[in-house]
Amino acid sequence: MSSNMKLIIGLGNPGDRYMNNRCNIGFKIVDVLANNTNIQIKTKKKKSLLGTGEFENHEIVLLKPQTFMDLSGEAVLYIASFLRIPIQNIIVIHDDYSLAYGEVQVARGPRLIHHIGVESITTGLKSEKFIRIRIGIAPANAEPFDLETTTKEQITGYLEQDFTLDENMKIIEVINDAEAALRSILTQDIEDVLSRYKLGSAAKSNSPK
Repeated sequence: MSSNMKLIIGLGNPGDRYMNNRCNIGFKIVDVLANNTNIQIKTKKKKSLLGTGEFENHEIVLLKPQTFMDLSGEAVLYIASFLRIPIQNIIVIHDDYSLAYGEVQVARGPRLIHHIGVESITTGLKSEKFIRIRIGIAPANAEPFDLETTTKEQITGYLEQDFTLDENMKIIEVINDAEAALRSILTQDIEDVLSRYKLGSAAKSNSPK
């Protein structure tokens, strides 16, 4: 396998019950990316669905772990090892309840919030150095959660709710912004991208569409 291959992982839970949950935004983004690049995510391997193709002159693998969120690392470790993809070529797309709805940030390294999928991948790979595209899913038209006062049960309940009608009306824009972030990661200096996307939504005006 090519050492330049990129592994792009959308996090979510499998099954119709979870399809439109807020925590499944990673699955939604990978599905739209697959559609835009004519990649079929249908190969079944080690509790995963995956497809291969090209995006921005890179050979990519789109991966949707089928292990449920808390065991995502098992699927990622197996596929990354099988395809010999180095840590720096792994990109994880996931929900983030600490960001305003629709905000997109790019990060690498330690997390500021608890995310069971990201934590499982970190444990599986024994590294935090993969790239993450964080998708804000905090309540639309409201402040993100107060991380000091909100309970774990409240967060879990919120994540497992479906997107509201208003949120669904804007979700294509959110997905497009996530795809623009991925395009930046693949085509620009990663340190510049990390710096720019730390600015959150302000980064959108500087990112290629």
